[in-house]
Amino acid sequence: MRTHGTIIIRGIVQGVGFRPFVYAKAREFGITGTVKNLGSEVEIHAFGDRFEVFLEAVSKGTPLSHIDSVDVQNLCGNPPDTFTILDSGSGSLSGFIPTDVATCDDCIADISTPGGRYEGYWATSCVNCGPRYSIITAIPYDRERTSMAEFPVCPACGSEYTDPSCRRHHAQTIACAACGPHLTLFKADGTLLAAADPIRETAALLDAGSIVAVRGIGGFHIACTEEAAGELKRRLGRTEQPLAVMATPEEVERIAVVSDEERRILHSRERPIVVLAKRDPASHPAISSLHTIGFMLPYTGLHHLLFANLAHPLLVMTSANLPGYPMITDLATALERLSGQVDYILTHDRRIVNRCDDSVTRDGYIIRLSRGLAPKRAAIGLGDACILGVGPELNANISVYKKGFCITSPHVGNVRNPQTLAYLQETAERLGGLTGARYGRVVHDLHPQFLSTRYAREVAEAAGAELLAVQHHRAHIAATTREECVGIAIDGVGYGDDGTIWGGEIFAGQVPRLDRVAHLEVVPMPGGDLATRFPERMLYGILPTPGVRDMLASRGWSDIELAVLTRQVERGLNVAATSSTGRVLDAAAALLGICRERTYDGEPAMKLESAAYAGKPSAWDLDFLREDGCEVLSTRSLLAEACRRSVAGERTGNIAASFQYNLSRGVAAMAVRAAEERGITRVALSGGVAYNRAIRETIRAEVLATGLEFVVNRDYPLGDGCISFGQVVYGGSTEE
Repeated sequence: MRTHGTIIIRGIVQGVGFRPFVYAKAREFGITGTVKNLGSEVEIHAFGDRFEVFLEAVSKGTPLSHIDSVDVQNLCGNPPDTFTILDSGSGSLSGFIPTDVATCDDCIADISTPGGRYEGYWATSCVNCGPRYSIITAIPYDRERTSMAEFPVCPACGSEYTDPSCRRHHAQTIACAACGPHLTLFKADGTLLAAADPIRETAALLDAGSIVAVRGIGGFHIACTEEAAGELKRRLGRTEQPLAVMATPEEVERIAVVSDEERRILHSRERPIVVLAKRDPASHPAISSLHTIGFMLPYTGLHHLLFANLAHPLLVMTSANLPGYPMITDLATALERLSGQVDYILTHDRRIVNRCDDSVTRDGYIIRLSRGLAPKRAAIGLGDACILGVGPELNANISVYKKGFCITSPHVGNVRNPQTLAYLQETAERLGGLTGARYGRVVHDLHPQFLSTRYAREVAEAAGAELLAVQHHRAHIAATTREECVGIAIDGVGYGDDGTIWGGEIFAGQVPRLDRVAHLEVVPMPGGDLATRFPERMLYGILPTPGVRDMLASRGWSDIELAVLTRQVERGLNVAATSSTGRVLDAAAALLGICRERTYDGEPAMKLESAAYAGKPSAWDLDFLREDGCEVLSTRSLLAEACRRSVAGERTGNIAASFQYNLSRGVAAMAVRAAEERGITRVALSGGVAYNRAIRETIRAEVLATGLEFVVNRDYPLGDGCISFGQVVYGGSTEE
């Protein structure tokens, strides 16, 4: 029986209350010695008769920690009389830091306790909750290396910080109204409002119909009541786009259908936005014209205090930035950019070091990997080289691989503009610095013109690293599984091997050798990107028939516009070629009159899904072709059948449901045949179209019915938020 030893615990052990946890266990079991934070590991020198029991207890970790390994080494010397927490030192950086998490129930109780030291204080937190990633400047994670360093603790907070019996023992974010960050309320023109209680005043303004920018953990939100949602959309120029909302749990249950799993995610410490089906699909149109709404529960002390003072049980809470652009994090930028959009600004003086948008999930699948879920750390063996994956163009993030672990950043945005490119670079530099990365390989998308591709070249040249291009949809499959599989990648756009736009692809093999074996029919996109904005152009590109021309004419297309469109398609002038699933769904939405102009990403396909929600699908005949050794599903024939049924007067909802159903059947049939021909037992699915529940579950059912295994990624987004991770996996797999 050992009575002493050096215990090395590796993993996520920073910013999770690990040292005070060890201290408390040492006191409990009569252990003397020391505990020290060494980056991604904790070193414990322990002496005592109950050493083994102590070892078992500390090996379990804290609620926010993640333990990779526990090693015990010999320890020489005489035991000290006490147990001491030592200052942090440098060491391994593989464990990284924890994410920002929701304020815990104990702290909410403290905020709500009359006469308590934390009564009404918005930034209350402890070792088990609050900001982490958004405030850190360097590691090891200690207060002096966070933006909380700007707020020296008062004697009362200092007393709790050093009290082993207190859950704020060594809590780096400890603060109270006497010493911590403060709130200030401004008019949108920058005029300071002398409010005795800024939160109470903000609640009154919101209840009265004002629109308020609210500074949170990782950036600004724009908040308003449901009654003011229409005005907010008008000001933002997003009249059709659904808005995320924050609501009390009771209000969420009243409006939406919530499963046990969705309820668990809503109430989790990560507190993402959860996309839920409305009880009445037609309800709350000012918030969302779809059959779904994205809900989140209050997750900071500020939010809880705001709702405690509100008469309304629900607030629109949307990110205060243009879609695809970085979140606004500072007051000066908010005053500059939001003056025409909001009436007031509620801000605080705690610096946001690392911006972080809200995470979004649907059906348990991640749509946006961000606050609470990222930075995401995965243990994975990809060889000795340190690898950077810079991601795609849309919904980008970055991933860094080093010594058996991959860290994926929070959501960055659409790298089509200088601001988001700068944010991508900032994020890569920040994560690279925090992990001590020295890149040997840099991986980027196959598209040669992406800004992220240019950035990858610059990083590789500066580091003397190998540069590797990976096709977009192969990265989707690599992010889903490293095992042999038939991989289905269905989304809107990805640069293909042949220079055309892919998006309805089926591969066979094992990373890094994935052969394209099937795909959707290659069809014209008249006007290129213009066809993504105006899906009726896509419709005519696929079905250039007199009937479709007549339909467009009846909808207001002029003779000149139709003549130009016809010549484009006939002569192939400014016409891109695509096998995209998203574009086919856009065309169906246009055919049925569901969406004639896209005003936000994915709008036509999302509105088609909502139209199909109440519809009843029926099986249609499917046509398959062979082109260049690949099986091809004819989407022209599917669209022609939908057109025939629409002209015959069939209900729009039924046609929409049937179109999705038969497209899914066709994709699944090609995947199953590819698996059977090659003796592969696993089918994997990825891509943004897979968020469509009807499409995903139809493919799943068709595949499982044949006895094959079916794999969908629950750890990373199904959309392009998984690409940087897939790039890293691809980059590491080339060594094998």
